[in-house]
Amino acid sequence: MKKYLVIGNPIDHSLSPKLHNYWFKKNNIDAAYEKKLLNEVDIKDIISKVKKELIHGVNVTVPYKKTVIPFIDELSPEASASESVNTIYKENNKIIGHNTDIAGFELSLRHFQYDVRDKSVFILGAGGVVSSIILALKKMGVSKIILSNRTRKNAENFRKFFSDLQIVDWGETREFHMIINATSIGLKENEEIKLDYENLGGNKFFYDIIYNPKETEFLKKAKILGNRTENGKMMFIYQAHQSFTIWHKIMPEIDDETIKLLE
Repeated sequence: MKKYLVIGNPIDHSLSPKLHNYWFKKNNIDAAYEKKLLNEVDIKDIISKVKKELIHGVNVTVPYKKTVIPFIDELSPEASASESVNTIYKENNKIIGHNTDIAGFELSLRHFQYDVRDKSVFILGAGGVVSSIILALKKMGVSKIILSNRTRKNAENFRKFFSDLQIVDWGETREFHMIINATSIGLKENEEIKLDYENLGGNKFFYDIIYNPKETEFLKKAKILGNRTENGKMMFIYQAHQSFTIWHKIMPEIDDETIKLLE
């Protein structure tokens, strides 16, 4: 039986095992997928087990999408462009780091039938997934991206790669059509992002990459004011779909049953 993992810290919220094990069963694959809470010092050992084929694939979540890179032999073009890895596997005796978050985010917006062309998007956060979101948005024709992070310096670092980003201080807002919470604020109960929701207006699109819980305070407050809201479930499903396809050379079905599985 082949073994797969998702690693991160925290990790309790991850529904990756539920989804991948469901697809294993549907596609008659003899494999098991687990989640593992890791400290940074444990990463080298996990990669070593992939090299020895004791583990056959790893997904990476917060906060290790950049941290794993020094342990990887070769990065895919997507992982190299984003400096972010969420999928690890062995191929031709090399450890490959790939990024399926870019495609996952783009496919989620297409699923929601939301067109970002000529729109302004405000991103909250500067973690490992943000570069993936920026690359996807640029590919889809966004007109302006505004970025804000609790530590401004971390947001400023993105301008080395995306010189046209607008950076604003945490708590400040600008005019936007869509706002994305790419922070971990909301994973814990009653955590909320301090925003002046009342003055942001209505008829905007609030997107939270968090999918568990399925409705964060960020989304609850936005919905009350008449905004469109979506959580990160579809991004999660599509990025997992890409990882699964890479590992098993099988494209699993994404149907209503798959989506309901994660509710």
